[in-house]
This record gives sequence, structure tokens and C-alpha cells, in this order.
Amino acid sequence: MTVETNFGVVPRSHVVMFYEREAELSGAVAAFLAEALHAGDPVIVLATDAHVAAFRSALIELGVDVAAHLRQGNLVVGDAHEAVSRYFPAGRFEAERFDAEIGETIRALGDSGREVRVYGELVALLWDEGKVSEAIELEAAWNDLGRRLPFSLFCGYSAEALGSPGGASFNEVCDLHSAVVAGGEGACSHPADSIVVARAEHARSFACDLRSPAHARQFVVRTLEASGAVGLLEDAAIIVAELATNAVLHARSEFVVGVSDADGSVRISVRDASSVVPVRHEPDAHAITGRGLLVVSGLARRWGADVIGGGKVVWAELAR
Repeated sequence: MTVETNFGVVPRSHVVMFYEREAELSGAVAAFLAEALHAGDPVIVLATDAHVAAFRSALIELGVDVAAHLRQGNLVVGDAHEAVSRYFPAGRFEAERFDAEIGETIRALGDSGREVRVYGELVALLWDEGKVSEAIELEAAWNDLGRRLPFSLFCGYSAEALGSPGGASFNEVCDLHSAVVAGGEGACSHPADSIVVARAEHARSFACDLRSPAHARQFVVRTLEASGAVGLLEDAAIIVAELATNAVLHARSEFVVGVSDADGSVRISVRDASSVVPVRHEPDAHAITGRGLLVVSGLARRWGADVIGGGKVVWAELAR
């Protein structure tokens, strides 16, 4: 990991902050938003009422005329609780509605060529409620929208809800973002010095359907082709097909596939709703099934499984 000395984010980045104190979050988010507003760029805030009030105070301290930006439409504010209810009616993600409404707002604000910045905590609310699969699905939807529209996204999570750094939940969330804003002592005083670049990931959710492993395979191949990792296409395709098939046949759940390419390795992960950890078997020579993980372990530099609230993540790494 490398440390950035300037809070200025790379265009189209997706950063996350794990905060221990509310003041840490307010300071970092205000810096993220103020930088854009001072430059004349629009911002969108989807947060709880309490956080909106805290961000407003912090922005004013940074010299931002909040009332003026609200009148001019440069600052758009929405209630995170209402947004979660709207995009997850009856507990199911309305992906098309999210894409249409959030996407249209971003397009409208950025149609003059300005860079749009978004702060959102819809995912954090889902995570806090124990809806981990829904949270991961929404993060994947943000990433998918970000591949089609030019905007930067900042997410905030309570460190207590995610667990300790290095834990399975912490790493899972990191893998869905392009950068992590470090919290902790002093972070709210100097948020501009606390950006840590993490492993970037492309992620997509799939239905519990026998056709989904083939679709997951296509997604991984296209993603690696775009990143130039063409020498790994065959092995990566076999690995994701095996892991996705296990999610459908054994976990019997929807699943999320992640692909990351950094630090000399490609990481393929499949998250499903079962907490049962897979075990590699040495099947009988005449058996026609049960060789999936044996194949994965033979192709991957290393592989493993992490149990996370609401399910597990099975992953494998290939050397670049």
C-alpha cells in the first residue's frame, strides 16, 4: 500500500472510510466535499439527518457557503434511510430504479463537464442492520455505475461494525473500493494526509441460476482482458466457474463475483449466503464430481475461504 499526501481523489475513484468517532467522519467528508465545491464542482450527499447536520457545520468551518450551494443546486442532499427503503422494498434490491434515479442525478449534475462527487452511507446502513449480502450487492452496483458515469464516491463505515483491520469483513469491504481513508487518532485533524490506496476491485452480483456460472466466467474474462491480464484468462475462467458453481449448487444462493488486479496478482472471489466453508477432497478415481477445489488449488498460487456475517467469501489468487 502507498500513502497519498493530497486528499485530492483520482477521478472516478471509490473510497471508503472506517471511522471510530463521528468527528473523524465529519472532518474527512467535509474535506472531500469542500474541495469539489470550492472548485465549482457539484456534490451529492446521501446520509442520515445527524450526519448531514454534522457535515454542514464542518463545511461552514472550511469556508463553504452551504446555503448558497443548496440554492444553486451544486449541493444535493438526500436521506439515506429513505433511499434504502426506496431501493430495497421488501428486502430486494431494485437495481434498475437505483441505476435510473441515481444515474440520472449524476448525469444531470455532470452534463456540463464538471466532476461529480458523491458521499453515500446507504451501504453502511444495510451493513449495520446485518444485511451484508444486500450491502455487497449495492457496493457492486455503485462500481458498475462508476464504470459508466464519471463520478467519485466516498463511503463511510463505522469501524465497530466492520471489525478489526485485517479481519474478513474489513478486507471484504476494502476489496470493493479503490482506496481506504484511514481513521484513528488525528485523522479528523488532518484528513488530507490519511488516504491509503487499496486493491481496486470490479464486482458483479449473479442470481442463483444454473446459467450464472457461465455469465460469471464471461464477466471475469472481460474484466481481465480490459486490464491486460490476458495470460491468466484460461485459469481465471476455470476458477470462477468452479467457485460460482459451488455457490449455486451447494450454497443455493445469489452470489457476488469480485476481480482485483494489484501487487503482481489477480484475485478472484465469490461471495455467497452460506457460512459452510468448502473443503478440498481427494475424490475416488471413478467419481465424476467433487474435484472443483482440487482444480482451484492446482491453478491458484493460494486460495482460501473467509466466513463473514451472512455468508462466506471463497477466493483464489493467480500470479501475474
